[in-house]
Amino acid sequence: QVQLVESGGGLVQSGGSLRLSCAASGRTFSSYVMGWFRQAPGKEREFVAATRRISGITAYTDSVKGRFTISSDNAKNMVYLQMNSLEPKDTAVYYCAARPRSRLPLPKDPSEYDYWGQGTQVTVSS
Repeated sequence: QVQLVESGGGLVQSGGSLRLSCAASGRTFSSYVMGWFRQAPGKEREFVAATRRISGITAYTDSVKGRFTISSDNAKNMVYLQMNSLEPKDTAVYYCAARPRSRLPLPKDPSEYDYWGQGTQVTVSS
């Protein structure tokens, strides 16, 4: 089992920045794929970014490229999402997810991830 706990969400003005953190515990391995997803009210959960911890390979959805950066600290079992130039459309609950089976290209479908955190709210005001 893997436990994931997100933190770092909050209220920020348009153009501001936030860094989300995801603490992983339990059976975690460097080969895991770690992802960030988000879900806005009335919408489906959507892919934001992913990384394969062992190699540092990353993937992003088009709308966040150049603004968001996913990174991991394997020694600390932490995954981060640095979010810059935030826009009101980024408002959502952000979830950390883990997939034990690594593959390329990195998966973007939520159903391909086995473990999920409880989510952290990010609200961007205009």
